[in-house]
Amino acid sequence: MTLEKLNRQRVVHLLDAFARGDIETALSCCTDDVDFLTHAPSDVLPHMAPRHGKQELRELWQTVWSRYSEIRYKAPHILAEGEAVATYMHTYFRKRSNDRIVQFDMAVFYTFRGGLVAQIREIIDSYDLVQQVLEREIGPLIVGTRVD
Repeated sequence: MTLEKLNRQRVVHLLDAFARGDIETALSCCTDDVDFLTHAPSDVLPHMAPRHGKQELRELWQTVWSRYSEIRYKAPHILAEGEAVATYMHTYFRKRSNDRIVQFDMAVFYTFRGGLVAQIREIIDSYDLVQQVLEREIGPLIVGTRVD
């Protein structure tokens, strides 16, 4: 098996573990000093601040699972080259508070070291995500018009 195929399988294993709520198995796919960064507004989604190390990533993932009762994903594109894997995913998170589904697309880039994920970089349409999480249109707030 090529390194690319193996790393692709490793990413799918991590994603599947996370999607079923098995945080410890997902973390076992990562280095102790794993570095996580997502491009999301941390003032609205403070749990999405940069994280370093398994404990901080565990706290992030536990916070996510405390807010959502179900997580699903579809990954129509997973590309691997050497120690890097890029994914394009459609994600679906069911809110615990009201069963509403938050759905958004994201690109996630993984870098491996010694067969484990050492770096995770996410790119999310944060404008759309924030509207769904807050359950309101945020455009008028940004441009300073009143919403009734």
